[in-house]
Amino acid sequence: MRDSQNTDIKKFNQAEKARPKRFVPFFKPDWSNPFLFRLFSLFQTPGFLLQNIVSLNQQIENNMKKRINITRKCILLTAACGWFSISQAQQMSCVARNDCGVEGAQPYLIKGENYTLPEKFTGSKEALTCNFGGTVIYAFNQMDINAAYQLEVVYLADSERKQRIVADGNEVQAPVVLQAGKEQRYRIDLPKKAYAYGQLVLVFEALKGPNALVSEVNLYTNSSLKTVPFEGDKKADLVHTQSYVVDTTVCAEKVLPVYSVKPSQVTGVYQPLMSLNGTWQFHEKPAPDFYQSFQTDKGWKPITVPGEWSMQGFQVDSATFAGYQTRFSLPADWKGKRIKLRFDGVSSESIVYLNGKEIGSHMGGMSAFELDITQALQPGDNLLSLRVRSESLADMLGSLTQYAAHQLGGITRKVTLMAVPKVHLSDMRILTDLDADYQDAELKVYTTVTNQSDQPQKDIHLQLTIDGLPVDLHAPVPEIAAGGSWSGWISRKVSNPQKWDNEHPHLYTLQTSLHQGDETLEIAEKRFGFREVELKGNRLLVNGVPVKLRGVCRHEVHPLTGRVMNPDLVRKDVELYRSGNCNFIRTSHYPPCEELLEVCDELGMFVEVESPVCWIGHHANENWKRLNYRDPKYYAYVLQANMETIHFYRNHPSILFWSMANESYWNKEFAQVEVYVKKADPSRPHTFHDQAYGGFNNQGSTAPIANIHYPGPDGYKVAAKSERPMIYGEYCHLNVYNRSELVTDPGIRSDWALALAPTWENMYQTPGVLGGSIWSGIDDIFQMPNGDAVGYGPWGPIDGWRRPKPEYWDMKKIYSPIRIKTTPLSPASTFTVEVENRYTYTNLNELRINWQFGDERGVAFVDCPTGQNGQFTIDVQHPEQAYGLYLSFVDPRGFVADEYRIPVGEQSQNVWAIPSALPTRLKEKKDRYLVSGPHFTCEVSRTNGQILSLKKDGKECLVGGPWLMALPLTGGGCYPNHNANTPIFNDLCTEWTVSSTEARTEGEDVCITVQGSYKEFKGNYTLRINASGEIAVSYTFEALQDVNPRQWGLVFEAPASFDRTFWRRDGLWTVYPEDHISRPVGEAALFYTGLPETIHPRVKPSWAWSRDFNELGSNDFRSTRRNIWYAGLKNEDGNTVTAVSEGHQHWRSWLQQDRIRFLVADFVTPGDEMFLSSYYAPYRKLLKTGDSIGGTVKLVVGESNTTQE
Repeated sequence: MRDSQNTDIKKFNQAEKARPKRFVPFFKPDWSNPFLFRLFSLFQTPGFLLQNIVSLNQQIENNMKKRINITRKCILLTAACGWFSISQAQQMSCVARNDCGVEGAQPYLIKGENYTLPEKFTGSKEALTCNFGGTVIYAFNQMDINAAYQLEVVYLADSERKQRIVADGNEVQAPVVLQAGKEQRYRIDLPKKAYAYGQLVLVFEALKGPNALVSEVNLYTNSSLKTVPFEGDKKADLVHTQSYVVDTTVCAEKVLPVYSVKPSQVTGVYQPLMSLNGTWQFHEKPAPDFYQSFQTDKGWKPITVPGEWSMQGFQVDSATFAGYQTRFSLPADWKGKRIKLRFDGVSSESIVYLNGKEIGSHMGGMSAFELDITQALQPGDNLLSLRVRSESLADMLGSLTQYAAHQLGGITRKVTLMAVPKVHLSDMRILTDLDADYQDAELKVYTTVTNQSDQPQKDIHLQLTIDGLPVDLHAPVPEIAAGGSWSGWISRKVSNPQKWDNEHPHLYTLQTSLHQGDETLEIAEKRFGFREVELKGNRLLVNGVPVKLRGVCRHEVHPLTGRVMNPDLVRKDVELYRSGNCNFIRTSHYPPCEELLEVCDELGMFVEVESPVCWIGHHANENWKRLNYRDPKYYAYVLQANMETIHFYRNHPSILFWSMANESYWNKEFAQVEVYVKKADPSRPHTFHDQAYGGFNNQGSTAPIANIHYPGPDGYKVAAKSERPMIYGEYCHLNVYNRSELVTDPGIRSDWALALAPTWENMYQTPGVLGGSIWSGIDDIFQMPNGDAVGYGPWGPIDGWRRPKPEYWDMKKIYSPIRIKTTPLSPASTFTVEVENRYTYTNLNELRINWQFGDERGVAFVDCPTGQNGQFTIDVQHPEQAYGLYLSFVDPRGFVADEYRIPVGEQSQNVWAIPSALPTRLKEKKDRYLVSGPHFTCEVSRTNGQILSLKKDGKECLVGGPWLMALPLTGGGCYPNHNANTPIFNDLCTEWTVSSTEARTEGEDVCITVQGSYKEFKGNYTLRINASGEIAVSYTFEALQDVNPRQWGLVFEAPASFDRTFWRRDGLWTVYPEDHISRPVGEAALFYTGLPETIHPRVKPSWAWSRDFNELGSNDFRSTRRNIWYAGLKNEDGNTVTAVSEGHQHWRSWLQQDRIRFLVADFVTPGDEMFLSSYYAPYRKLLKTGDSIGGTVKLVVGESNTTQE
């Protein structure tokens, strides 16, 4: 059935393949042909993915001349988007040669042995020598990221073998079979993603046979920038593994920070916690001694804490320490206590002063630190001052400011004062070990008691209780010397407690009381869960059950507050992801605010917590182009960041594993940090995101969870062979870098499912794949107070305001733990529905199934264990009254997990009735043809062959067309360049010239045939017009240039009064939200009423994302609708222009100045997002010169004649 995910996608793909083969054949060019090599210099996927067509250059130049205020900036943007001229393409020259196997002639070789073939083999001189090995690696540095590159490779094998080329974890050349004794040459267009950071590392990988073999490797480009080899240590680092020795005897306890246990009660103290959040005083460049007194001069301004200063309109030089001040008074009952001051985050380097004295400092903006301020306090008011600098070593090693594209400086997380007794709890670690049957548990609590009095303390004991369980533990504490501490484990067997998992997040509260004699000193309460994480082979188990992680990468982001969150926001995020059927969040690329993990514990969400370490060695951070990432001086902070992350968050049951760093280069220093990580928390595994070049754990990481970013469609095949669980750290990148396409056609966003659906299915079915995190979970756009919008852009399934975007529903459907297996049903009094349960822990009998069939409603249940299929039945009284059975599955946690509509019987509602033919007259005038009939007139120009006016019942319905559109794919660059002024790219074919027109009467129709040519195509079309309002346009065109189109078809024009579009289509899913741009049945306004004329970027929208708009209309109106049964335009009087199809054509409409244009397309392919090119390759249809395109567009004008279900 179409509503089953697997079947939906199958049907969708079948529809894509159903078009006549005469239109556009798949094409594999002969790259040995020098002409084709130059002509296709801008391809980005070998064989049939043409990134940018060179012949479009003149068209773009002509159109750009029409735009107002052309500036040099626009020209640079055009170049950055990849629009190159033919002359540039023809200037391709070789910038790097490797005569493989010849000493001194292979400067780019990183790894591989030399070999010369025996004399019995014949071939070119260069081909007779080669490099060989299990993997052969070549690396090129200082590449031009804005240029086009081609790779020439030559093979001459002594025996048959199969191998492929991988760059940056993705195939550059699909597996090829090397035949013994045959010289084989290939020209390959390199995707820009492969050298996005100015480096290209090619890994030739043996798939079958003795080894990989390469005879010649040459690099061509149209850039004047010269490529150079890697040298010295940098060259050595690119070899697959390195030899080093690490110290395994280190003690992690010596480097762990101190975080006192937050007290819930302290004897003699009414409230032991005090928040210092609120309004502080701030200065962008304070006097050196400002901390000596409270400042009142005019340079000091109020600022909100927590908060970034840049998001509040302040500007601080990158090397400057800004100043913060606030005053506080302690409650009288805090006297005699030790006072702790905790900052959950200060970005990124700070020095803290109290009452004019320095009391501590810290580096690292995304991790907490704590100071004991007791000795610096004074009676009455106390003055707290901070020097804070945004850029620091910590900021650079975390790439934090660079990633956010603005300064993150400030006190960015909550500030808390705590009063604790002199003898107090200074550490608590909660562990739960389950028995072999995962029923009973052993509770282990590691506790540290610190004596900060000036006398030894004895007669101390601890009491631990758990709400809802018969646990009452008492443990004596030995005498503690003045200034000393005691640490120890307290454990107890617990009989069959309720377990914590993401689907049943049961939490208990551990109450720890510290006593001295008969006096209770303090009580601390901490929520925790009984659960166990373990690795077995290449699987990760939680409570003995292998898990499959359906995840997203989540940045902390809000358009107005930057990286600063509040409790409502983090709860909203977790609720949205959970409702979107995610069960996993990767906190990229830093630990989150503590509140997020508290919500994940409560609502049920697995988490990977990442240390604030990002791009060490990776040239995305350009500092590493001049610095040595292997220098040990950087790793004291890396160790600190990992230890602070682990120790601060360790008691949260939602955390499955830690991440040491993002996209960094593994080396000896990271290996040493890993020793500390293992010892700091033996209860959890960890991973290391070492995606650099060439594939999985390609730099030799020994982390127990292996990692890959953007593995491509076949990544699961490699993961299946892994001895470790393999996590896709980032995968299925959402569209963001094809910016011009996105501002033109939001419908591109719905095509993302074509990449995610098959990828997730393969991940789910492959045991070695632990799961993955979609990049990204939320848009990364910051609306600065000065009006600038900065950040990488809209790459999330939700926007920064937390509005679901089109991809959110696709993610929800693809990640759904419920699969309906039933095919379309026949009308009957009893419907039998087959269902698959993909939950990890939940039997489907825990869900409520709400159903509706016409006016009948009910509730169903099904007993179906995890990983199994089951059936349930639904009885109806009137099987003839509806076309579909609606099902809604309500998760026991309270949200709708999935919805389906199973078709029942003939789907006659898809049919748009065609009016009966009427006698139609033809009259020829000098400049036009007049076609008429009862209540019908149509004028067609004899000059250009296009409709001048078509009226039905006195109402003008068409005023232009047909025009041919063959809109090329248009990509962009991998950089943070969110720009609200990105130009529209929506051009028709250009320079239309008519060679002949002919009109005739055929039966009751008038036929007008037009011959002509565009700059890009030549051909003809025939207008078949009937006075009933039916117009059929059959067209055939031959390509005069090579083009890789995103859409092709015919465009027509209607009056501006036709400002609503409507449709019925076959969607990828049969149920969508009512405001989703891809809903199967719907109506959309050009501009929705009730919205402001201009959207202010710093005002939260109160409407759905689909109602956002630009000059082309609302997102809803201008999105491509695939696979239409019918789609059209209508005005307020009910007049319509309708394209009638059979589920194979596609519709898009938009505002063009003072008219409405619409495209009826016979071909549509997903957009040109560089990270998705390998996924979309099967959907591309490259047109080469001489290829033909064509089809028939059927339009009906008149009044609406169908109803919507």
